[in-house]
Amino acid sequence: MRKMFLPTAALLAVAILTFPANAQDAKKEAPIKPADSPSKVLLDSWNDIGRKLIAMAEDFPEDKYDFKPTPAQRTFAGQLLHAANANYFFTNSVLDKEMPTEEDPKRDQYKTKADVVAFVKKAFADGAAAIKAKGDKGMSDLLVDPFAHQQVRLYDAAYGFIEHSGEHYGQLVVYYRLSGLVPPESRPKK
Repeated sequence: MRKMFLPTAALLAVAILTFPANAQDAKKEAPIKPADSPSKVLLDSWNDIGRKLIAMAEDFPEDKYDFKPTPAQRTFAGQLLHAANANYFFTNSVLDKEMPTEEDPKRDQYKTKADVVAFVKKAFADGAAAIKAKGDKGMSDLLVDPFAHQQVRLYDAAYGFIEHSGEHYGQLVVYYRLSGLVPPESRPKK
């Protein structure tokens, strides 16, 4: 039996060592994909954070929408409304529309979970439409940052709002955990 083990182990080792080399050769032979366009990369990032916040908005129990960890913090719904509404400071700048009058929409304007979900979906869809409308040629267009009161490039402004949404996503993860729930992105994938 021992005589069979050594040759089998050696054969297995050779197979394991040559497999990665063959896989690498196959990758070298496949043509390299070209880089995505700047507007596609931006749009993908915009849509990804939007997808995550929309998933949370749809998933979190409605009876916990007014939960907040401390009195000084926004509620779960307030976080979503704030993040979504902030997008209009970008979108409206891009489309030369009037800026929102407030950073935080009032909760009584969005009384139900369905109202909040619809607003979050619309805010990200409107931003995506603005990015698509500008396309690659518009990525370097200048607009005025409504907070810094200075000119910025469209893609820089968009990435700032993507990061802003990501920060609120991170805060909402804590709301999930404090509520004894697992955020959609942290669940095992099927």
